[in-house]
Amino acid sequence: MPVIAIIGAGPGLGAAVARRFGREGFSVALIARDQSKLDAMVAELGSAGVTAQGYSADVRVPTELEDALGRAATDLGPISVLQYSPLPSRDYLKPVLDLTPELALEAVQFSLLGLIHAVRAVLPSMQESGQGSIILINGGTSVKARAGFAGTSVAFPAESAYGEMLHDALENEGVRVMQLVIPGAIPRLQLPNGIDDVADRIWDAHATPGPFRSMLIPLEEGRE
Repeated sequence: MPVIAIIGAGPGLGAAVARRFGREGFSVALIARDQSKLDAMVAELGSAGVTAQGYSADVRVPTELEDALGRAATDLGPISVLQYSPLPSRDYLKPVLDLTPELALEAVQFSLLGLIHAVRAVLPSMQESGQGSIILINGGTSVKARAGFAGTSVAFPAESAYGEMLHDALENEGVRVMQLVIPGAIPRLQLPNGIDDVADRIWDAHATPGPFRSMLIPLEEGRE
């Protein structure tokens, strides 16, 4: 049974993606900081017929993240899809004049360094099998800086650059790397089926070859 690991799993998008991939026969590893919330998600998904397990980890702590991914692979099997979508702290959305070096470093640890550690944990098995997907979920500041969202405007582009380089380096190895940009809060985007439409797009990004970056909606229609 293939396995998707969702880093930054929550009751909104993470749960929707878990349900969508679960319908396709995937087991789901849910990774986030709060074990009690993960346990509740696992129970809810289980009642819907989705095999899922939760693993507590903070993406800013490499040993925690690598341990969670290792335990998931041991429990469920090699990870064939990695979704990196932790929700940025509100501190990362402060104006640029309030951005300190310490906060910028934390934002980079959260968005870029956490991703690098996660990729290095799952990529060897993907390369060995000759298949896999790494999916980045980012806001609009990954492609357009905004002075009022300084932390993500610094960190998301670094994450994007790493992802694009991975895409180019791995395109002939059967491992696909892609980014879905969501320029705004999902409930405000007025999608016909709400968050399930986003989960469908993420499934399509995994299942259908395409470019590195795709936009959920045009950037000018979003708010972030």
